[in-house]
Amino acid sequence: MNSGPLGGTPLDPDAPEARRWLQDELAKTEYQNARPNAFDLAMQAIRDWFVSLFEGATGLPGPLLTLLGVVVVAVVVVVGLLVFGVPRLRRRRRAPAPLFDDADRRDLETLRRAAAAAAAAGDWPLAIEERFRALARGMVERDLIRVHPGTTARGVADAATAPFPRHEHALRAAAADFDAVRYLGRAGTSERYDALTDLEGALARAAPVTQVPA
Repeated sequence: MNSGPLGGTPLDPDAPEARRWLQDELAKTEYQNARPNAFDLAMQAIRDWFVSLFEGATGLPGPLLTLLGVVVVAVVVVVGLLVFGVPRLRRRRRAPAPLFDDADRRDLETLRRAAAAAAAAGDWPLAIEERFRALARGMVERDLIRVHPGTTARGVADAATAPFPRHEHALRAAAADFDAVRYLGRAGTSERYDALTDLEGALARAAPVTQVPA
């Protein structure tokens, strides 16, 4: 048996000694750092999966296979966003703002039906009030105005004049009608209700001058 340069260490060790030498060598830092980590293994698994998709395709160069793999990943990401991202964004939409300090969060169509029902019953004060609420809610739902605690009918009319300047006079008259039946106990009339209904419908169909909320 030959001797090594360091203290007569044998150069032709038996099997157990050789195994120990190999274990000691592999335990060195440079070998440990070269081992693939979890990310490397995951990327290798994904690469192998993509390659397996095209195993039957002959004549396709490597770069084309890579490009096809990237396209597949992009499609998966887009589909995931459409399926899972959009519902989350919808759920995050803020709750409807209450109108005129009485926690009224009804939507536009509900308010329109309430106004029409009150008008059919000849209850003009309630019909006018509900129709003006529908006008305000329609503006809010279109992000044309914002309402806050304390916003009055006059405040709604002032804010709505910015996107609809041609309707300034009618908006102020509608706000006055709302205040008259809600706070002053006025009876209202079918003519004033009809005028307010026409205004609400015209604004709903009209294109605003500006999309910036007041």
